[in-house]
Amino acid sequence: MTAPAHPVRYRVEYGAVRFLGGLFCLLPHALAQGIAWCLGRVAYGLMGKRRREALRRLRLVLGPEVPEKTLRREAWLSFRNLIFNLVDMLRIRRFGVRALERQIPQYGACIAHLREVLAQAKGCGIILALPHCGNWDLAGSAVFLAGLPIFSVAGKQRNPYINRYLNVCRSGHGMEILERGESGGRVYLQMLKRVRNGQIFAILPDSRSFTSALSVPFLGGEANLARGMGLLACQAGAPIVPLVMRRVGWRRFHFTFYPTLWPQEEAPREAEELRLTREVIAHFDAAIRETPGQWFWYNKRWVLDPPQG
Repeated sequence: MTAPAHPVRYRVEYGAVRFLGGLFCLLPHALAQGIAWCLGRVAYGLMGKRRREALRRLRLVLGPEVPEKTLRREAWLSFRNLIFNLVDMLRIRRFGVRALERQIPQYGACIAHLREVLAQAKGCGIILALPHCGNWDLAGSAVFLAGLPIFSVAGKQRNPYINRYLNVCRSGHGMEILERGESGGRVYLQMLKRVRNGQIFAILPDSRSFTSALSVPFLGGEANLARGMGLLACQAGAPIVPLVMRRVGWRRFHFTFYPTLWPQEEAPREAEELRLTREVIAHFDAAIRETPGQWFWYNKRWVLDPPQG
């Protein structure tokens, strides 16, 4: 058996993440976020290259008329929210229904809306489409705690120890996480079967696909996005529910649902995949421009970069 690459570094990284996870779970939520805020300010000051790239992206999207001070504020808010998301994910099992009701004032109405769409789907599941805004991991856990069958797919981290730990954290109180890997076809068949059987699939469709896929207008350019969301909707006959989650202050969230999109059986498959994806992304585009600090501008896979092949 081949020894794992960089085993010492992997174990050190894992130990650091587990230490932070344990610390953030022991402390009151506000204090954990306060410590993370301080660490985040230090990290933000040191990450010159990534910070400059985020500012470049913001300028590219928002235009030359936006003051530099505004861009810097939005870039910091985006990074701060990412740090807060990490805190929330590491302590996600401590968020029960009552805590979620405090954090998400619309919690009951949101769950009722999803139940209504499931009823309209008549035995089929739904596709819950979220952009990288607010806290997408917490959104999935909130739906699961309400008793709705939800699952998601996560990419595989390079560090195997951290990969296992983060998947446990993401699963929250029991939501199943399928791991994206080399057997993509097998994972897709699992997704298709689950949605056809009435489960909710939570997906983040606003990331660039590595290979040529769907060309969709997004953030002032043409984004190359994966066809998975549209393809799954068409093959399963499942509706897509677009949802934007925004962080309000430090610990509250606001949910915005957009009109449910139903695949048209009589439409050509490829055209329908494109239509569904374009309509979802158009909602996300408007939401990001309205509150740019809510979106993840630091993603290494910049959504407007061309595909690799």
